[in-house]
Amino acid sequence: MRIISGSHKGRRLVAPKNLPVRPTTDFAKEGLFNILHHQIDFPEVTMLDLFSGTGNIAFEFASRGCPEIMSVDAHHGCVAFIKKTADELEFPISTIKSDVFKYLEKATGAYDVIFADPPYAFEVKELNTIVENIFQNNLLKPDGMIIIEHSKQIDISELPHFEHSRRYGGSVFSFFA
Repeated sequence: MRIISGSHKGRRLVAPKNLPVRPTTDFAKEGLFNILHHQIDFPEVTMLDLFSGTGNIAFEFASRGCPEIMSVDAHHGCVAFIKKTADELEFPISTIKSDVFKYLEKATGAYDVIFADPPYAFEVKELNTIVENIFQNNLLKPDGMIIIEHSKQIDISELPHFEHSRRYGGSVFSFFA
């Protein structure tokens, strides 16, 4: 995995092999950040990264100057890797080891961007629960956006607050506001 832009552009990060993750491909990540580059001012936004895995997306936001990032994952090894890497790179990433659904039920604060990369096996119902919990608990700032990465086999365009989606290979980014 590599950071594609910002202060650590080109930096390669090697996550432990035993993590139960499916990192976002560089192709998909470049597509996503080309979209975001025209929509947000990275040094002015706060970000919540759900199902963080290797921290791939959080590291990209941090490299681009995002001042506050909360990274949530249920796997101890993932959280430890993100924390260690964030400390080494002096990135403003806080980590929480928690089931994402439990975290969303009790979380406070609001974010400009909420990114979720749940397991591709998740069904529409589970993805809808993520979106519902974010809105019910006021975790998204008024002009904020939710981005959910999911398999191309899943269509979540009928969910409330859906705006649009973009496909990159087998991955789809669905945007909600």
